[in-house]
Amino acid sequence: MIVLRYLSLILWVAAPAAALGIYAGWGVPHVIFQYTYRDNGHPHDLTVPRHYLTCTFVGPYGAITVAAERAKCGWVRFFKDSADQ
Repeated sequence: MIVLRYLSLILWVAAPAAALGIYAGWGVPHVIFQYTYRDNGHPHDLTVPRHYLTCTFVGPYGAITVAAERAKCGWVRFFKDSADQ
């Protein structure tokens, strides 16, 4: 019974420690808000491949625009505060 009590204490400490580790290592999540792309002349045709140029993400640090990686934009990206870098 004492083992379960210590195990629950470790689990309550492990969750905030993991969140702090994610924040320190990768930053905080930002969600895709806007993007620009090259559409090959068919902007509304979803069957035409799009080559993304820029991706704008919004989150706790505001709107951050970055160049697309390998002509793609992800749904979520982690950013660190510019003062931390």
